[in-house]
Amino acid sequence: MTTSANPSAMPPARATPIVALDFWMADAALQMVDLLGDRCSFYKIGSELFTVAGPTIVQQLVGRGKRVFLDLKFHDIPNTVEKAVAAASELGASIITVHASGGERMIRAAVENAGPACEVFAVTVLTSLTSADITAAWGGVRETGDLSADVLRLALVAQHAGVTGVVCSGLEAPMLRDRFGANLKLLVPGVRLPGADRDDQSRVVTPAEAAQAGASYIVLGRTVTSATDPAAAMDKAVASLA
Repeated sequence: MTTSANPSAMPPARATPIVALDFWMADAALQMVDLLGDRCSFYKIGSELFTVAGPTIVQQLVGRGKRVFLDLKFHDIPNTVEKAVAAASELGASIITVHASGGERMIRAAVENAGPACEVFAVTVLTSLTSADITAAWGGVRETGDLSADVLRLALVAQHAGVTGVVCSGLEAPMLRDRFGANLKLLVPGVRLPGADRDDQSRVVTPAEAAQAGASYIVLGRTVTSATDPAAAMDKAVASLA
């Protein structure tokens, strides 16, 4: 695989919004899906909801005609990840995630066992982490606020293993888009509407900024689901992607 940008392959003209269903109860998650209606066709199920609701919640969303990003960030020995990804694909997940730091063999096991309709994305550096956090965990020397070298290194490992794309913050997305062109999709979490609270995220951007940076997918969480009017917040986010 090439690791340089393809000049003839342009990044997507419009990022696809995904709403994160970070709820403690399946009923609350499904109520949000009903509230948003046709405004959203793609939802993220993370560890919180999957732990309380299990595979059934994935099947319920797929049964309603929704696409599912199953964000369990698999990170284990290749054999375990291989079987977990195969199971997630059988449930009907459209996107699954693994940690890029799990290494090439683990990532490749995920890619080779995802079904044809399931994209594998590798998480580079979580958007909640700062350069100080990464230095404490991984060592080395980094300029304050600059995680670009870590993100690029992990993205290269992931691309070599055959992933569809990587998960990165909107701050590193322009660098990755310049490096890989449209050969690697970018999924940007930690997206907030202008003026919204950052909550526990450290490296955040607005929907428009993420789209301009070349994101293929953006994840909208509490900025929509905790809004006074989630439907209006979703409309605002979608309008900014045009």
